Amino acid sequence: MTTSTLSISLEVPPEQAGQRLDQALAALLPEYSRSRLKAWIDAGEVLVDGAARRPKDKVVGGESVSIAATLPVETAAVAQEIPLLLAHQDRHVFVVNKPAGLVVHPGAGNPDQTLQNALLALDPKLATLPRAGIVHRLDKDTSGLLIVARTLPAHTALVRMLEERDIHREYEAICRGVMTAGGTVDAPIERHPTDRVRMAVREGGREAVTHYRVIRRYRAHTHVRVQLETGRTHQIRVHLAHAGFPIVGDRVYGGRLTFPRGATEALKAALREFPRQALHAARLEFAHPVTGRPVECRAPLPEDMQSLLRVLEQDAAAA
Repeated sequence: MTTSTLSISLEVPPEQAGQRLDQALAALLPEYSRSRLKAWIDAGEVLVDGAARRPKDKVVGGESVSIAATLPVETAAVAQEIPLLLAHQDRHVFVVNKPAGLVVHPGAGNPDQTLQNALLALDPKLATLPRAGIVHRLDKDTSGLLIVARTLPAHTALVRMLEERDIHREYEAICRGVMTAGGTVDAPIERHPTDRVRMAVREGGREAVTHYRVIRRYRAHTHVRVQLETGRTHQIRVHLAHAGFPIVGDRVYGGRLTFPRGATEALKAALREFPRQALHAARLEFAHPVTGRPVECRAPLPEDMQSLLRVLEQDAAAA
């Protein structure tokens, strides 16, 4: 495994006197997690006045601290030139507009040709970050916006922001059934008890909250805007199916293919041939993890979903 080195020098201010070393460093370096700082101390990569110390050792103020931390470079994923569309980029953050069909991380059945491989070619320094800086994910067949950290401070801050629900994520979906109004699904999600590739609403599962509102109704379908309050695996797909409005094209949670009564041949063909769940991450809003400035990104609906909406409009007009 190859590595890179992070070097930091600082002086402990008097007001930190009496604190544990790991506590003092966590206060002085909030861009790095306390667990990461503790690991560096345990590894002897933090020197206080030239000597290694323990995380629990107290500081008195005025000490010189030097950090020479070794960052392992992940080598499991290789860099591969795959075109990416960026909705935002600066030296700390990428926001990628991921196409449907692109897997986020390498895994069983998808050893390469993933977003992670593409990011490593775009910025080789991402190899020093966990999962090449990817802090959240989208399913393979969900399109849209996804945040990638480019530096360790940005990664730490973005992970914390996700945990504290400070990243606003908005999706669009096309569902089966006609919603009378928007609503909220507040139902815990856990792994399905017998089918391990599926998630399910289950008592005792992890908290999951999804808000949705109607954009437009059709004869037997609804175009909706969805906001995530939590970020569980398959959350939108599970929650909308649980509410009785499964997403069009969802082979896992959508049930068998059905056509509305009197559907045009064009609509039948569109529904039959739609290649994925009709779900798109359309908007992201967050405070920049380093500067604190607001960042807002939007991604228009991809052509496959726009085409399906046009067919739904034509079907409604023909009724």
